[in-house]
Amino acid sequence: MDSKIKAVSFGEVLWDVFGTEKKIGGAPLNLALRMQSLGCDAAMISAIGNDHDGQNIIDYVQGKGLDTAGIVTVEGYPTGLVQVHLNEHGSASYDISYPSAWDKIALNKSARNLAESAHVIIYGSLACRDLVSQQALAELLQYNTFKVFDVNLRKPHYSLETLKTLMQPADFIKFNDDELLEIAAALGSTSDSLEENIHYVYKWLNKADVKGICVTRGAHGALLFWEGQLYDNGGYKVTVADTVGAGDSFLATLIMKLLSGLPPHKALDYACAMGALVAASPGANPHIEDTQVENLIANGQ
Repeated sequence: MDSKIKAVSFGEVLWDVFGTEKKIGGAPLNLALRMQSLGCDAAMISAIGNDHDGQNIIDYVQGKGLDTAGIVTVEGYPTGLVQVHLNEHGSASYDISYPSAWDKIALNKSARNLAESAHVIIYGSLACRDLVSQQALAELLQYNTFKVFDVNLRKPHYSLETLKTLMQPADFIKFNDDELLEIAAALGSTSDSLEENIHYVYKWLNKADVKGICVTRGAHGALLFWEGQLYDNGGYKVTVADTVGAGDSFLATLIMKLLSGLPPHKALDYACAMGALVAASPGANPHIEDTQVENLIANGQ
C-alpha cells in the first residue's frame, strides 16, 4: 500500500484505574494510538461522558495527533472506568463499570466519513456488550474496508452468538490462546491444539477472502496464519512490568506491517518484539523507539 494507511478503531475509550493511579486506555484506543505512532493516519470512533474524565481523554488523544471527530459526547452516562488488578506476574484482571458512555456510541457524520475513507477498521467484542454500540458497529462494517476483529473476552460481557456475528465479516481475527480455545470449543472443536483450532475456526468462517488469523501466547510469542501459511514466533524475553496494552500494541504493529507489505514472518517478529517491550514498560501506551524493537529482534529470543 503506497499511500499512508488510514485506520479507524471502534470501541471503548476509558480510564484504567491502578489503585490510586489512572491511565487512559481501552483496547481500541491503545490500538489507534500505537498505529498513529507507527505512521498511520488513525482515528477513533467512541463515546465519552460530559465530564472531566471525558474531556481529559479528548485532550490527551488530540495531543497524540489522533482524529477525534468520531468521538461523541453522550449525556447521562459517565466516561468509562476500569479497575485493573495486577497479580504477582504483572498479569491483569479487570472490573469494568456498566453502563458507560462507550456503551452508547452513536455514529455522527464524521464517523461515517472516517469509516468510508479508511483502509482498515479495527473493532473488538467488549464494546458490543450493549445493543446501542453493537448497532453502530454493524453499520460501520457495511463499508468496504479491511476488517480486523480483536477478540477481547471479558466475563461476563460477551455471548457466543455475538462473537459469531462479529467474526463473520472479519478479514482478520486476533485471539489470545485462551480465547481461541474457548471459542473453538464452543463452535464444536474437540482439539486443544492452537494450530488445529486456527484451522478449525478458518473452516468455520467458510470465506475464501479471510486473510489471516493470529493467536498470541503471552511470553511465548504468537502464531500467524496468513494467506494459507502458518508463521511462528516464540517470543522475546523481557522483565514484565504489566501486560496491560501489550496485545493491543502487538496487533496494531502486526496490521501496520502486513498492510505495508512487510513479509509475514518479519511482520510477526516486529509485532512480538513491540508487544514484549510494551509489557516491559508500565501502562498501555509507553513510547517505544524503532531501534528498541530492532535491537530486541537482533538479540534473539
